[in-house]
Amino acid sequence: MTDLDRLVNPLDVPRLRVAFRGAEPFPWICIDDFLVPAFAREVRDAFPPFAAARQVGREFRAVNERGKVEVTAREHLPSPVRMLHEVLASPPWLACVSDVTGIPSLVADPELEGGGLHMYEPGAHLDVHVDFNLVPEQQLFRRLNILVFFNEGWRPEWGGELELWDARVATRRQAFLPLFNRCVIFETSERSFHGVPQVCSPPGTLRRSCAAYYYTREPPPAWDGRYHSTVFRSRPDERWKGRVLMPLEALARTLWRTVRYGSADPERLHSRARR
Repeated sequence: MTDLDRLVNPLDVPRLRVAFRGAEPFPWICIDDFLVPAFAREVRDAFPPFAAARQVGREFRAVNERGKVEVTAREHLPSPVRMLHEVLASPPWLACVSDVTGIPSLVADPELEGGGLHMYEPGAHLDVHVDFNLVPEQQLFRRLNILVFFNEGWRPEWGGELELWDARVATRRQAFLPLFNRCVIFETSERSFHGVPQVCSPPGTLRRSCAAYYYTREPPPAWDGRYHSTVFRSRPDERWKGRVLMPLEALARTLWRTVRYGSADPERLHSRARR
């Protein structure tokens, strides 16, 4: 018996295949009771306190992403979290995901860039965006996101949903509460706008998840040959943010990159950051 068979509940692959390929506004699936219950509780209990995660991870304080900490370095991931990511990067799981999504030859990122352990404190948010589309120096094309949530007793009024938006960011088409042992997989593309609205949980109640990303060495069929980093958009009720705050932050980021690295070109900077 493999770790996949031991730790992940059996999946109805034919049903998931139909659901993924027919989903709107872009391909996605939501799987509840994803992990074997005992292992899901083990991962849940392994999450560190927010202050401890802040010390070893990356804390976001920008306009577009605030109040979130991510821990990607494997040496700082608790053992059950490392085990989960090893399962999600294993050849049997990648083959299963390829079968469901129709995307062949998926590759897991060994460096977990942007993945790993994610924690949102009350008041945190992640604005609507599409993810970077390429790891330039490795020529890996980003194709899928997977998130597994570890929040028991999460209430709808606490917000923090995973939102999926249409290509114009005019209408929110799907929203998934970050419920315990729920897994969401979705295709990343130029139209896969997604985000997390403000977390309104009580003090001390964190929104917790594990994330990983999948790539291919071949470009997706619709790739136009251009690299881009994360692209943020404002929601329809965020006119001030979209017209003033986001452009100012983007300008400040460009100036900072130019001063620090001598260039604001995203491909060059992305390559340097991975070294």
